[in-house]
Amino acid sequence: MADEITYEYKTMQAVRGVEGPVISKMRKDGWEPVGQTQGMLRTALDFRRPKKPLPRLPIGVAAGVLVLLAGVIGLGVALEDGGGKKDTSDKPAAAAASGQPSVSGQPSAIPAPDAAAAATAEVITPQNDPEFAALLKTADSCDDVNRAFAAKHKGRTVAFDGSIVHMAHHGDAATRYDFLLGPGDEGPKTGTGPAFTYQDVNTQQLKLTGQDVPAGVRAGDRFRFVAEVGEFDAKSCLFFLKPVSTETR
Repeated sequence: MADEITYEYKTMQAVRGVEGPVISKMRKDGWEPVGQTQGMLRTALDFRRPKKPLPRLPIGVAAGVLVLLAGVIGLGVALEDGGGKKDTSDKPAAAAASGQPSVSGQPSAIPAPDAAAAATAEVITPQNDPEFAALLKTADSCDDVNRAFAAKHKGRTVAFDGSIVHMAHHGDAATRYDFLLGPGDEGPKTGTGPAFTYQDVNTQQLKLTGQDVPAGVRAGDRFRFVAEVGEFDAKSCLFFLKPVSTETR
């Protein structure tokens, strides 16, 4: 039927317990939640929205548009070929007349090794980086600021005071875990900041340090996390980190 509504479907992954921001973001884009499946650490959220009808052009109009585009493309190619020949003939003559070396012969500017190494080695903290401080206070773990920060600082080291929001066994492994970390001291009640995660790590890889190093860890424990920035997954809203050290506090 001409008036029948057709839908497109999408499934998003969200951290269990913080599905609200994902649902809210999808609703703003016109998606309707239709179901969810909960796992140990994540929840699969199913959405749908009506497909937009494609505009239909009369056959004659469409053909005319194609002919016009073909003419424009052909004219552009012809002009480009003519300009290319002129540039080819003029540039060597100009260079020879001036007696100056070409631009490609000039040495490129290379940053001082010491300055580049210092910039790479600096640990990003909320105290020395306003961008990171703002990221830790964002109210939506799916916000685009997560993606932008991960793309800009991938491979760099960050340090922040936080707590374990949730932890679960990684698949069927008995001693390897997926950790969900949050800024601040609220543990499972954390409601702001990115959904930082360590995936498929054991407690030894956390590299626990401090005065009172615990024999094990659990949700709610507070630490000073030092980690390497990884990818941000826009589908699950998870911000991946790699542990460098974990100091008790």
